[in-house]
Amino acid sequence: MTDTIYVGNADADAAGDRGWLLGYFKPVGDPRHSGDVEIKWGVHPPGDRRAQWVTGEKRTALLVLISGRFRVELPDRTVVLSRRGDYVVWGHGVDHSWYAEEESVVLTVRWPSVPGYAVGT
Repeated sequence: MTDTIYVGNADADAAGDRGWLLGYFKPVGDPRHSGDVEIKWGVHPPGDRRAQWVTGEKRTALLVLISGRFRVELPDRTVVLSRRGDYVVWGHGVDHSWYAEEESVVLTVRWPSVPGYAVGT
């Protein structure tokens, strides 16, 4: 059943879909296709920021810092992730944005995987 197994490298594969490794946007039949969850390997240079706030969010998200220093901006607070393993979770309906204070690598998990959202959001 090799068609249900995929072996890759997050740094290499992330370049194909602006960091997204798994979600509805992968081709049906690809083991990385999922309607349940999306996973992103985000590599951000210092000063990188989200172009605009996400509003009307329909998913829950978990963002884990792998390396660097990364700021997540939420409506009533800002969370700075500074130690490897620091993470933040926000739920359905929470607007958000982000900023890389240093070169950063983050892993984002969102659920469910909602068709209609742009891959880069």
